[in-house]
Amino acid sequence: MSTHSEQPLPNTLMRQLVALPRVARSLAQDLRAVLRLASTAWHVIRGVYVVAVLFPGLSIDQQHEHIRRWSHQVLGALGVTLRANGLPAAGAKMLVANHVSWLDVMVLHALCPQARFVAKSEVKHWPLIGRLVVGAQTFFVERAHPRQTRRAVDAITAALLGGATVAVFPEGTTSDGHGVLPFRSSLLQAALAAGVVIHPVALRYADAHHRVSRSPPYIADVTLLSSLWRTARAERLVVHVSVLSAHAPTAADRRSLALALRATIQAALA
Repeated sequence: MSTHSEQPLPNTLMRQLVALPRVARSLAQDLRAVLRLASTAWHVIRGVYVVAVLFPGLSIDQQHEHIRRWSHQVLGALGVTLRANGLPAAGAKMLVANHVSWLDVMVLHALCPQARFVAKSEVKHWPLIGRLVVGAQTFFVERAHPRQTRRAVDAITAALLGGATVAVFPEGTTSDGHGVLPFRSSLLQAALAAGVVIHPVALRYADAHHRVSRSPPYIADVTLLSSLWRTARAERLVVHVSVLSAHAPTAADRRSLALALRATIQAALA
């Protein structure tokens, strides 16, 4: 009686079989990302309508509630979970945060919808997004022109004296999320001049695979479209927001203040 031993599968077929679960998972991620981006686009279009048509007839508190709700909706559409630790003080204040992604504005608006941001002047000309940032009473500045920066500082100072909340990203650009780039101090002068408290805010994005996610950072040669795609494709993306203890305004110069705020945020991220 003869016996037949099982013949091993060819190596190529084995590799293909092993790869099947990875391919299926990748396709599922792609499909989910497409659905997330479609939902996000709908919220952006709806947000532009609210700002252009409804805002003029709403009270300030109603506008802020729309901003808060819209920010939560966009984060949810992209699959981003917000986890916050701490709350900013009431009244006039400056929020000083590290900068990782275009998501940062929505993250801070979800927690503090009355915050007014500072952006480069060309943002106001972006399709759709420009209308949103103008509607949110953003301050615009041309960093290459010192006189324009001084005007922005004067405008921010006046807003703070009037009881506003202003959020700034003193790095002046985005980082990879692992650390904090050197702070530019010019905009901090407004908080010192107005005598308002300053809250350092630490932002960290994590996902299912990394303590610091590689998906949200909008850096180097990454385009906005590729950043959107990577963010929408991320698994279990969570943004951790730590609103740290307020720094009272002192007679310290703005450069010393910038160093102290940066060290505080860096320590929180570490």
